[in-house]
This record gives sequence, C-alpha cells and structure tokens, in this order.
Amino acid sequence: MGNSFGFGEFTFLMHGLSWTVLLAAIAFVGGGIGGLGVALARTSTSLVARRITAGYIAVFQGTPLLMQLFVVYYGLGLLGLNLPAWLAVAIGFTLHASAFLGEIWRGAIEALPKGQTEAAKALGMHYLPRMRDVILPQAFRIALPATVGFLVQLIKGTSLAAIVGFIELARAGQIVSNQTFAPLLVFGVVGLVYFALCWPLSLYGSRIENRMARATAR
Repeated sequence: MGNSFGFGEFTFLMHGLSWTVLLAAIAFVGGGIGGLGVALARTSTSLVARRITAGYIAVFQGTPLLMQLFVVYYGLGLLGLNLPAWLAVAIGFTLHASAFLGEIWRGAIEALPKGQTEAAKALGMHYLPRMRDVILPQAFRIALPATVGFLVQLIKGTSLAAIVGFIELARAGQIVSNQTFAPLLVFGVVGLVYFALCWPLSLYGSRIENRMARATAR
C-alpha cells in the first residue's frame, strides 16, 4: 500500500509549482529580451540579420520543444558543460521563447501603418528614438494578447522539463502519484493548480483582445 495523499504530499506539489513559476518567469523575461533583439533584426534593413533570425525562428518553430530541451541539456554536456538541470532547461526555454516572442513582435511591428515610421523620420528621429518612442509602444500593445497567450503555453510547456530530471509541478505530481497509488486524485489536483495559474492569464488575454477589437471597430 502507498502513502495517503495528505499535507506533506500537497506541500511537495507546491514546491514543484514554485519551480514551474520560476522557470516560466526566467524563460519569459530572458526570451522577451532575446525576442526583442530577434524582432528588431527581422524588421531591420540588413538582409543578413533578417536571414539569420528567420533561420533561428524556423528551427525553434519547426522542431518539438521536447527535442530542443534534450539537445540543449545533453548537447552542452557533450561540450563539457555539465550544467544543473534547472539551468539547462532555463536556457532551452529561453531560446524557445525568444524565437516565438520575436516572431510575434515582428508581426506587430510590421502591422503598424507605414505612415508612423515615415512621420517619425520626417521629424528627424533616428532609429533608436524612433523605435523606443514611436514604434515599439504601439507594437507591444498590438502584440499583448498573443504575448499573454504564449505565456500560458510556456507555463504548460514547463512540464516537459522532466525529461532531464527537473522536478516541476507535473513531475512532482508523477512522484506523488507513484507513492500514493492515487493517480486520479493527484493529477486532478495538479490539473486544478495549472488551471488556477493559466485561466486568469487566458481570460486577461481574451479581454485585451476584445477591447482592441471594439476600439478598432469604432
């Protein structure tokens, strides 16, 4: 007989949840910084920069996230970089997020009317001030619903970190399930925790999208 599901097991799940939130936060912030660079390169006048970043995006959008984490963790190990599991998966998720966020924000930048850029140039604004003060604030507003949606997918995707032994929420649930022999109860709790974490974000993204649609229709 296994142990019953009690406070100790629930605490273990919450410990896994804390790693899930931390991993998603690191990947989202790091991916946001990298994604901004990717988006700017994709919309730059440099053909080389556009092609390199297009290839970068194609690799991460065209391969499974599970394989990406596997390659980062074991690939770095083959190069002699034996990183802790949490750091390896954080790097993998950050690279993944930078590709997807870069493409989301690239689309938002290109969705802006060309007159915005032309007016800024006519005022004598150089590239950096033009992007910082005119283009990016508007582009990020357009991209916000898709960005929030990607964050939700990123949180759920952290469950794949178990491939390298990283104990986040889903992996913690598997461990508790094996100890208690109560998979339905344990994964029911895990599912509710994921729902409580992701549903408010999904609702927020939907509200922003509806608000923008009403503003556009006016």
